[in-house]
Amino acid sequence: MNIYVGNLSYGTTDKELEEIFGAFGTVTSAKVITDKYTSRSKGFGFVEMEDKEAGEAAIKDLDGKEVGGRNLKVNEARPREDRPRRPQY
Repeated sequence: MNIYVGNLSYGTTDKELEEIFGAFGTVTSAKVITDKYTSRSKGFGFVEMEDKEAGEAAIKDLDGKEVGGRNLKVNEARPREDRPRRPQY
């Protein structure tokens, strides 16, 4: 199950993200998204969990929870093609 995690503290690392979700089950990947030019966190990331039930439990428990001084926004990630394209100017 792929999970979107928003409103992350800019200091959160991939390892910390993995540890937060690891309490609910096996994490197959955890990635904080960074700016490709500055390498600074964009404040969100994605976690892939092996088990759907563990992922749903993590979403239920962690959505709105304070981590690093910020309330997380956690939900199931939508596939890229489901999102509207941003206009190019």
